[in-house]
Parts: sequence; structure tokens; C-alpha cells
Amino acid sequence: MTRPHAAPAGPDAGTTGRPAAPGDGATPAVTPPADLRHHLTARLDGAARAWLDQALDEATAHPGAHGPISVWELRLAEAGRRCGPEHADAARVLILHAATADAEALTRVYRQGTADERRAVLHALPHLVRGPEALLLVEDALRTNDTRLVAAALGPYGARHLDAHAWRHAVLKCLFTGVPVDLVADLAGRARGDAELARMLGDYAAERTAAGRTVLEDLHRVLALTEAAPGADGPDTPHGKES
Repeated sequence: MTRPHAAPAGPDAGTTGRPAAPGDGATPAVTPPADLRHHLTARLDGAARAWLDQALDEATAHPGAHGPISVWELRLAEAGRRCGPEHADAARVLILHAATADAEALTRVYRQGTADERRAVLHALPHLVRGPEALLLVEDALRTNDTRLVAAALGPYGARHLDAHAWRHAVLKCLFTGVPVDLVADLAGRARGDAELARMLGDYAAERTAAGRTVLEDLHRVLALTEAAPGADGPDTPHGKES
């Protein structure tokens, strides 16, 4: 059984509405997998819980790639139907974690997957990839017009590995597209004392004012963060370097 190959996400992707909060009440990118599983299974009915248990057992028993497509990759495609769309992100993240998917496997799933599966990959990155090997996926998501992908790309993994230039433009894209800045991981830490971001925000605010348009409250919030004194960037914070 094969799955159709989707083209990599790009600027022609369809724009979605305001990113929704996770339906199960937990944020898959920041909730430890053990806690996420406990939280999710408490909200699934018996049939969905049994399916999830089986899917996780299969992923644990057969991690990595087996043949043209792994059984756990097929389960990713089923998650929305089996667990409900409001719980699908969490279920997919748990399956990816159980399969110990590495950057290569995550890239394959992302490139071949639907927008929902791509979003789950982005949520799974901080649990599965320590280094910048998967940064290309974050950068790809940020080029789309799908606001849910943009929001997922700016989770903990993106916050850690995006360089200063790319991160600033991602924050501006949130303001352009209506992604709430509350969804940007480590916003306060990265914006603190960032004079260049302050300049960019000021220019954008001036453009909106000149056009007779309202300056968004989120812009004022981020601008206020840039006015705080910068913190000390240690050796474990690569985004502290200007690119």
C-alpha cells in the first residue's frame, strides 16, 4: 500500500484561519510524551484508546523504515479518523515518538504528508531532534500561507534553532497573517533587547498608520518586549548570534 506524494509546502499553500488551540487541552510540542499520552487517553473513547494503544505498540516494535512505508506511517494518516481531529495532533506526535523517528524519517513524513501530518511533525521536533538537522522543515513551513503550519514552526524547536534574521521575519509574518504571538515559543526571551526587531516593528507600524490601518495590539506587545534589557546568551543558545 502506498500513499500519494504531496509536493513540499510552499508559498502557494492555502491560507487557513486563526490557529486553533489543541483540542485535547495539551500542547503537543511542549508536553512530555508520557504526560501527553496520559492526557490524551483520558479523553478518548474505548475504541479510539484501543486503536492508539495498538498504533503505539506497532511503532515501538517496528521503528524506523520497513519496506516502502512503515506501518506507523500508515497510522499517522488514520489518526484524525480514529481519534477525532481535535486529538489528532497529539496522537500523531505520540506515534512519531514511539517510532523514535529521526530527522530523516521526519523529513520523509513531512514531505509526503498532508498539512495535518506536517503540523504534527513540527510539533514532534523538540521531542525527537536535538540539533538543527530538521531546521529545513521549519523554514519550509514558514514559507507557507497556512497559519497553523506557521504557528507550529515557531514552537520550541524553531525558537531554539532559527537564526536571528529568520526569527524576526517569522514574527513579522505572524503579525501579517494573524497568528497570535502567544503561540511563538520563547518570544520574550528572544525579543528582549532586540533593537533590529524593534526597528522592523516600528517600520511596519508606521506603514499601517500611514495607510489608515489599525496597529495590532500584538505588535505593541512584541515592541514592548524589545525594550527590556537583553539577557546573557550562554553557549547553549545558538539564536543569540546574529546571522
